[in-house]
Amino acid sequence: MTALRLHKALYPIWRNDPGWKGILTTVNNNTIGGMFIMGATGMFLVGGILAMLIRAQLASPNSAFMGPEVYNQIFTMHGTIMMFLFAIPFFEALTIILLPGMLGTRDLAFPRLGAFAFWCYMIGSTSMIVALVAGVAPDGGWFMYPPLSSSAYSPGINTDIWLLGISFIEISAISAAVEIVVSVLRYRAAGMSLDKLPIFAWYMLVVAVMILTAFPPMILGSLILELERAFDMPFFQAEHGGDSLLWQHLFWLFGHPEVYIIFLPAAGVVSMILPVMARTTLLGYGWVVAAAISLAVLSFGLWVHHMFTTGIPHMGLAFFSAVSTLVAVPTGVQIFAWIGTLWKGRPELHLPMLWILGFFVTFVMGGLTGVMVAMVPFDWQAHDTYFVVAHLHYVLIGGYVFPMIAGVYYWLPVLSGRKRFFRMGETAFWLVMVGFHGTFLLLHWAGLLGMRRRVDTIESGSGWELINLLASISGFILAIGFALVVLDVAVNAVVAVRGRRNPWNAGTLEWATPIPGPAYNVASIPVIGSRYPLYDNPDLPVQIARGEGFLGTPVRNRRETLAVSVSRAEPEFIAVFPHNSIIPFAMAVVTSIVFLAPVFKWWWLMFAAAVGVAVLALCWVWQGGSRQDEGLLDAGRGLSLPTHAEVPYPPGWWGTLFLLLANSVLFGSLLFGYAFLWTVAPNWPPPAVLQPGFWGPVLAIGGGAFASGGIRLADRAIRTVGAAWLGLLASLAGLAGLCAGAWTIFAGTTYNAHAYDATLWVIAGYVTFHAGLAGLMVLFLTARIRAGFISARRCGDARVVQLWIDYAVLVAALGLGAAWLPGWLP
Repeated sequence: MTALRLHKALYPIWRNDPGWKGILTTVNNNTIGGMFIMGATGMFLVGGILAMLIRAQLASPNSAFMGPEVYNQIFTMHGTIMMFLFAIPFFEALTIILLPGMLGTRDLAFPRLGAFAFWCYMIGSTSMIVALVAGVAPDGGWFMYPPLSSSAYSPGINTDIWLLGISFIEISAISAAVEIVVSVLRYRAAGMSLDKLPIFAWYMLVVAVMILTAFPPMILGSLILELERAFDMPFFQAEHGGDSLLWQHLFWLFGHPEVYIIFLPAAGVVSMILPVMARTTLLGYGWVVAAAISLAVLSFGLWVHHMFTTGIPHMGLAFFSAVSTLVAVPTGVQIFAWIGTLWKGRPELHLPMLWILGFFVTFVMGGLTGVMVAMVPFDWQAHDTYFVVAHLHYVLIGGYVFPMIAGVYYWLPVLSGRKRFFRMGETAFWLVMVGFHGTFLLLHWAGLLGMRRRVDTIESGSGWELINLLASISGFILAIGFALVVLDVAVNAVVAVRGRRNPWNAGTLEWATPIPGPAYNVASIPVIGSRYPLYDNPDLPVQIARGEGFLGTPVRNRRETLAVSVSRAEPEFIAVFPHNSIIPFAMAVVTSIVFLAPVFKWWWLMFAAAVGVAVLALCWVWQGGSRQDEGLLDAGRGLSLPTHAEVPYPPGWWGTLFLLLANSVLFGSLLFGYAFLWTVAPNWPPPAVLQPGFWGPVLAIGGGAFASGGIRLADRAIRTVGAAWLGLLASLAGLAGLCAGAWTIFAGTTYNAHAYDATLWVIAGYVTFHAGLAGLMVLFLTARIRAGFISARRCGDARVVQLWIDYAVLVAALGLGAAWLPGWLP
């Protein structure tokens, strides 16, 4: 088949719906990623405007430009926007666009989940901006420390908007992370084993797992702080057994890994671009992968270095200080690998290379100041000063924004199909470099002179006046430079001339497709044999376009791609993607009501929306699968494969596995909080502890056994064409027993009497929710069996439900056991 005929056959299958309907119903990665990038760029511009307002306020002493109340909202929203609404969404957007092309597949693993992630992000971020315009934006800092953020000191809805809005937006990040992990592991070109992955895919795999394990503590902290504000459950009130330090632990368990979640995608961009600019391959590929994984692991052992001044025991200070300096080792490995790549190649100074050189200089300086604040004696002096503000910006702007701008210019042909014609980029680069260092080098100095962060004005005679004036002037130069970057990219993307495919002569697969990429990304799934397939086979793009790879003939008139084994990338099954759907958009809207209705204490609306979420979720999953066995289908190149519905562990099982990873971290954080309060908080042990009695443990133990055993009995019956109803009924009865066991905790405690009681209520509520959710899944599986979606070959749904039931039983055993343990002890 010719390339043109294959394109004409594939395009109607994969295209978006026409008009405005297409925006709301699209599930295509190119469209979703493009809208994601535009939304994140808009947030970057808003955050930049807020930064300029801050610098205008601090340019002169005793400024009357804005009052302290407005200033508190401005600096809180600046940090919130840049950390939550720009940095993470922007690299996720770039990944959503680029990853299918890099992996040689037609889309990411869960297209509707990607669309849901985007709409959650847009609705949540828009709500935050509306709050800012309305004058009710969060004003307690982007870290929202209690007791300042408690209802006693922040009685309005400002803090509620932050707590619930950020929790909702983080659903977007977790959804995208699940999609990225499963895509990298299962949706790749044939032969693309793990040691042949593009280095950016390795980085994003690591980052996505970090998101799944770092964000849940923050979500838990936000939810229990909101419970305290709404229902007076005293998690952070010392007089009732709470401790405000619990918030700091939960926040920084998220907050410090987030720094590396932001840095590692930028490092992945550098590792992709630098070898191309140097006309060589990446030096030390394996070492770079190991360094990225090591940095991810170490990042979870650093959170306490944000709390050196809170009275941590000296042994703890020494440990976390040592680990904080240890992260310089894997970071140094990456930097020396990049330097070695330049050394062995023939570097060319194109615009992306300019930004990477700027990254080298700036990030190394930021890393050195990071080692300084890792030293406890110095941190005690510099903590909460502008030295820390300057260090943070060196790491985040120099270490993240500069490489991302390099990436946008490098992949501009992929994103827009056009080559750069207008040359504002070089001018913008030098304005940014001068403005950035002029601003934040000076702010290091101000911090060393004692200027506190978050002050709304400076006093005359403080010695900081000239520093802040010069920093503000430099800040406006920096803003002009970034504005020129946005303008240059926008103009070149819209009106520049069309460019040729692979203008950089790169070796990775994203350059093997037409530019910009079509809706189906690749016309056929290639077979590769190295990390740089275009260097090995320059004719590969033509072969892909002619359909010479797998699935090169769309005979079944549906969206299909290839799924491979995790390690060796051997073809395993044909994944069938859903078509365009309004459900992700509707799901995001209704989910937003669940999170935003409590801001106004509209509890009835929250519960109604929760029911709506359940109904939409059932509609979402009902559409998948088939009512008849298809057997082995022609996948091309003489190979026949089953569809994903007829394999034991379908993509939904993998997605559930990683979603439960995030869920388990949230539950682990809850148990950590319980142990922390019991061992550290004042006014513990509580006046009275819960006595487990007889029926609670009996119901829980019996329920767990029935639930776990019943679903296995049902799964065996399905695979042997037997009657599954007995096993399903046993599972339902067992899950009801778990709920009954958890309800004995509600009956034996008062939710707002003490932090102990409040924590037990959250544990029991968590167990009840998951047991109830698993029960709903059992009923859904029963309906699927009756409707003919389940057979001996199509048994994957039962495996997914089994995962959820096993998780519900596990958290019930751990959670209820932890709740009852003090009552059993003498």
